[in-house]
Amino acid sequence: MATIDVSEILKTSSQQPPSKRRKADPLENLSTATASAEDILAALENDDTQQVVIDEIAVKRIALQLEKKSAKNREWRIKYADDPQKFMETEIELNTAVQEMHSVATQPDLYPTIVEFGVITTLVQLLGHENTDIIAAVVNLLQELTDVEILNESEEGAEVLIDELLKNQIIETLVQQCINRMNEENKDESDAIQNALSIVENILDFRPNSSQQCVEQGLFNWLLLRSSRKSSFDANKMYASQLLAQLLQSTTVACQKLTEKIDGIDLLLRALASYKRHDPQGGDEYEHMENLFDALCAALMYAPNRQIFLDGEGLQLMILMLRERKQSRESALKVLSYATAIPDGRANCDKFVEILGLRTLFPLYMRTPPKMKRKDTTPDEHEEYCCSVIDALLFSCNEINQQRVLQKFIEHEFEKVDRAIELFIKYSEKLRKWEAKLARTGTILDADEVYIEKLNNGLFTLQRVVLILAELCTRGPPECLERAKKIFRMKLKNQNVADHLVPLLEEYRANLGEEAQEQKERFENARNRFFV
Repeated sequence: MATIDVSEILKTSSQQPPSKRRKADPLENLSTATASAEDILAALENDDTQQVVIDEIAVKRIALQLEKKSAKNREWRIKYADDPQKFMETEIELNTAVQEMHSVATQPDLYPTIVEFGVITTLVQLLGHENTDIIAAVVNLLQELTDVEILNESEEGAEVLIDELLKNQIIETLVQQCINRMNEENKDESDAIQNALSIVENILDFRPNSSQQCVEQGLFNWLLLRSSRKSSFDANKMYASQLLAQLLQSTTVACQKLTEKIDGIDLLLRALASYKRHDPQGGDEYEHMENLFDALCAALMYAPNRQIFLDGEGLQLMILMLRERKQSRESALKVLSYATAIPDGRANCDKFVEILGLRTLFPLYMRTPPKMKRKDTTPDEHEEYCCSVIDALLFSCNEINQQRVLQKFIEHEFEKVDRAIELFIKYSEKLRKWEAKLARTGTILDADEVYIEKLNNGLFTLQRVVLILAELCTRGPPECLERAKKIFRMKLKNQNVADHLVPLLEEYRANLGEEAQEQKERFENARNRFFV
């Protein structure tokens, strides 16, 4: 089929029509030098010179015009397939009709009307148009229609619009007819892909359960390949990694899909390996790196992926990142806490000890880095990740490797035992301050809400520290218990270790689920040994 480039004509046709006679501007004769703030605000409120009033009748007219121009263009493209000059005018008219629909985008209360007149169906069909400029124009319109701030102005209108888009398989259509067809080396087409991804993000923000459709309708695979591809960094690469992480965090189906046909864990590890010795260039690329780490962490929450991570030498890569001290360091530590997490991290725990990971982990445990100039990692999170890994090693490793972990606490005059008690005191105090604040405010929460808030305000890390100390004092070398008694006596005036640890252990056990039988047995054994 013969084609011709009509992009310049379309751009010209997309310009705004000549403005009508200008209304009197209430701000015209107002001087900011003499007018008061109240006068200026009042004038702004009365300024309707920029407002375009669209009512239901106007929407119907615009909708019918779009359908008419679309049908005419389709007919002429078929009739004059070998002579593009003949259908060029209908292409321009169609583009103008699409542009006119933007006047409805700021009035979500009218969305039910455009759905009723089949506008959404027409727009989705136009995503398969032969001219990529028409596709780009439609994608730009849909991006504006689904803007979250606009959707929130009318819940009813938003629901109708999103339902109609999903009914018309918008995700699959965007992937097949837009994203896969566009050439990202062309700026306009690259922008169209970004707008397409923005539509998906808007839908996910408004309708989170649509994430499964993103996985099943082909978007997930594209996001995985695009975000991990070896190429120069750009905005679409970052956007792809952001949506990839979001899907993996929101649905188990994505975690399963990750390794279904290709090894997505391997792709993520290869993409992250570039940050082992080199820091990201700029804030956007840093955000992209963090998105990839978040995607990997989410993937590891699905137990079968932990073995794939192990087989792909993911542990070795994370340890190397810890040693290199680049910006990827803290995120690598976070990944380790997910890979070794109880109860499905047993194989990773043993391997971590066997490849000498302890010599890298414990220096991080002993010294919390100062608050860095980064928004995503705090000293508290660093301590949480370190304690989570150590706790997992003591729970999941085989007996030989558990003893290797326990023996580390004897080194350098029990400094690691001292550190554990230091963290115990820090997070106990943090939790007490939160409980005092809650009491002062008089906020009423039910038992589950209180427990969740306590976990978020220090209890989670405190529990990890208590579990570590319980293992040290009941299963570790006898010298560890003696050292703990001495430090508790010096710091808290009470050397009875059980008095400090058992109440927290009991609270921890009370909130374990029915499936956590091994962890409950661990608690029972530790408590029994305390009172022998």
